[in-house]
Amino acid sequence: MPKIEIYTKFTCPYCYRAKSLLSGKGVDFEEVEISMGGEPRAEMIRRAGGRMTVPQIFIDGKHIGGSDELAALDRAGKLDPLLGQ
Repeated sequence: MPKIEIYTKFTCPYCYRAKSLLSGKGVDFEEVEISMGGEPRAEMIRRAGGRMTVPQIFIDGKHIGGSDELAALDRAGKLDPLLGQ
């Protein structure tokens, strides 16, 4: 099972969408809440190549992008292989 990390903010509808898609796939993920900023937010920006929006999603350390990119991978049939399904 791959390691899935998702950086989120509490009130973000795109974060909810991405988490729902991943939950619907039956995979576990680590959620890093960055609403309060600080080091977790700085870490996300570093890892995501300067992107500051949420969610930012990583699968096995590889930056996937945000909710739209995750959904596009799913529509293209490329998400399941990344999730080991």
